[in-house]
Amino acid sequence: RTPYVLGALRAAGAAGSGTVAVVNVDGSEMSTVAEITIAAVTGPEPISGSTRLLAGTAQKMVLNLLSTGAMVLLGKTYGNLMVDVRATNHKLRTRAVRLVARIAEVEVLAARSALLQCDWEVKTAVLLLRVGVGPSDARARLAQTDGRLRTALRTDD
Repeated sequence: RTPYVLGALRAAGAAGSGTVAVVNVDGSEMSTVAEITIAAVTGPEPISGSTRLLAGTAQKMVLNLLSTGAMVLLGKTYGNLMVDVRATNHKLRTRAVRLVARIAEVEVLAARSALLQCDWEVKTAVLLLRVGVGPSDARARLAQTDGRLRTALRTDD
């Protein structure tokens, strides 16, 4: 019932945006304003006034599910692997090498070499290794498939 949140929902709706409310109580005013309501009704908190416990945990779970679903729909995953890694530091580069080695079924040294040729782009390196195309052709193939690695790996076109 926070006026700022209700105002933001109304303004977003008036601007033509879709609106979603994540609530933790039945009959929330947000439910009457938002187009879609996700109700994770948790009941009373174990410590009164402490919304970080049940309600906060439930909302975090809902947001995790939504963001995971969005990543899948946007083609940022391959199976259960997040392949749109921006390998900007040592930890992420190590992860990128493991991803490429696993997906392309190659040794770590071959995966690292492919990533170096592909500016540390995981999907591009996988295509280089599995399909046998160069980095620019791999990027073009990914552009044609809206960045979906699974579709880009199909060689029947």
